[in-house]
Amino acid sequence: MCGIVGIISKHSVAGALVEGLRRLEYRGYDSAGVATLIDGRIERRRAEGKLDNLAVRLEREPMPGTIGIAHTRWATHGLPIEKNAHPIATHKLAVVHNGIIENYQTLRHELGGLGYEFRTDTDTEAVAIMATRYLAEGAAPAEAVERTLARLDGAFALVFLFAGEHDLLICARKGPPLAIGYGDGEMFIGSDALALAPLTRRIAYLEDGDWAVVTSREVTIFDRRNAKTKRRIYDTAVSGALIGKGNFHHFMQKEIFEQPAVIGDTLHAMIHPTTGTIHLPALPFALGDVTKATILACGTSYNAGLVAKYWFERIARIPVEIDIASEFRYRAPDMPKGGMAIVISQSGETADTLAALRYCKEQRQKIVAVVNQPESSIAREADIVLPTLAGPEIGVASTKAFTTQLAVLAALTVALARARGTADKARESALAQQLAEIPARAAEVLNHDERIREIAAEIAKARDVLYLGRGSAYPLALEGALKLKEISYIHAEGYAAGEMKHGPIALIDDNVPVIVLAPPDDLFEKTLSNVEEVMARGGRVVMISDAAGVARLHDRLAFGIAIPDCAPFVAPLLYAIPIQLLAYHTAVIKGTDVDQPRNLAKSVTVE
Repeated sequence: MCGIVGIISKHSVAGALVEGLRRLEYRGYDSAGVATLIDGRIERRRAEGKLDNLAVRLEREPMPGTIGIAHTRWATHGLPIEKNAHPIATHKLAVVHNGIIENYQTLRHELGGLGYEFRTDTDTEAVAIMATRYLAEGAAPAEAVERTLARLDGAFALVFLFAGEHDLLICARKGPPLAIGYGDGEMFIGSDALALAPLTRRIAYLEDGDWAVVTSREVTIFDRRNAKTKRRIYDTAVSGALIGKGNFHHFMQKEIFEQPAVIGDTLHAMIHPTTGTIHLPALPFALGDVTKATILACGTSYNAGLVAKYWFERIARIPVEIDIASEFRYRAPDMPKGGMAIVISQSGETADTLAALRYCKEQRQKIVAVVNQPESSIAREADIVLPTLAGPEIGVASTKAFTTQLAVLAALTVALARARGTADKARESALAQQLAEIPARAAEVLNHDERIREIAAEIAKARDVLYLGRGSAYPLALEGALKLKEISYIHAEGYAAGEMKHGPIALIDDNVPVIVLAPPDDLFEKTLSNVEEVMARGGRVVMISDAAGVARLHDRLAFGIAIPDCAPFVAPLLYAIPIQLLAYHTAVIKGTDVDQPRNLAKSVTVE
């Protein structure tokens, strides 16, 4: 994820801005930049690569301004070169941006028709020029930002700096977090409060949809309806670990809510912004020549691989074998010539998965690594790395790493289908567009948080819970059960819904909640029949479907959770979120250690 820092001070801010960026380096980035005001003019210094490059440039070309914004960028739209590095600026303003603007091409076309010239390949420039347009029409800065925000689709955190305004920053949040720090005649903004820890202990956190006008004396916050509101100011501890949670109670909760942003980061690194096609890193082999795919992983990553199996076989029409990495090599399977092995691991250090990778190399398979740590052992030993841009995941129970794995695997599915001739250009474009819409839909799913907390109060009373799903929802049933077991210590099992009559139905009574994942796909009616069988035996059903699906049985359901409409292909990315929230809130109610559940470690580096 990108990192944002903004400062209004009595002193020169460039050095403090860079230090704030250093505290955000853990997020990963490929360029960085700073903008300040000097005699009312916007001055920028930007550099590719590490922050040291930016620091050297600032030593050579100092910027003494007392107000400024700074950014570390992980390239999505446009190459990681200086012209695309943030802050993005016009003659009237500069802006830094975390997230994605989904409708930037529409905005770019509109603004281009009005004579505005674009100089970067970024989606962010559409934001900068749109606000500049409104300023040119006579709007004050706050009005220009308000009008600009109303035009944006997607998930974003933004901070604006205006020419001639030495005591004004305006920031906005829709999805990615933003924190405002209060000082003595100074104000600070950070995409992660960790960046502000050395500067202030008094922090307020913008809620989703908020935007704020910040001066050295006061902060005026507006909610999603543009009504003035107040947000609590916390007296935070100095500990970076504590501050890193922001206004969330647990890292897991924070990471669940980061998903719109990190899914967007991951997808937009793989979807060409102009053509709408999937583009992967340069491959040392031809995807079209692959004869079989073997997917290997453990735990949550294995469940992501199971979803991919459905995608690969149905869309790319390629045979797939999937196995738990800790079991795979002990079968000593004979692997086919021309095969591709896909190993999935958040840490890139999972011992069983690494050992399985090495077995596959001995079998002369092409190795694709889907990892969150691009310098890990698995990444170094693979032929090609497809990174998940989830950023550091502190909570032991994986959330954002899982959905970004799904995002990568979905993009790989489309690339495979194109290479194998099972998807033409129109089909590829349609699938890519379905993926591009996911970040905004994911933000909508998070609006069910309060409702899911109410449902969790009932789930927390259970000793056993069943999860059911068909097709690509079956691996989500497995994942939902795993999450609940991991952090709440409630026994839970996930089953393919069609298997219920082959044994699990004997467990159903009014003490066993049954969580049913039922996206509106070609298997929905069959899943509905299974739900009827559960209810006929007194089972209490929590149904996760779209609004129409929930309405089919709403009077007879214990609870219903309506997910935004989406294509069946991308449904797993959205349906993963409510099962994560359900597990999280259940664990909180039970009082367990959510971030560090007993007996578990984040990275399993021994067999």
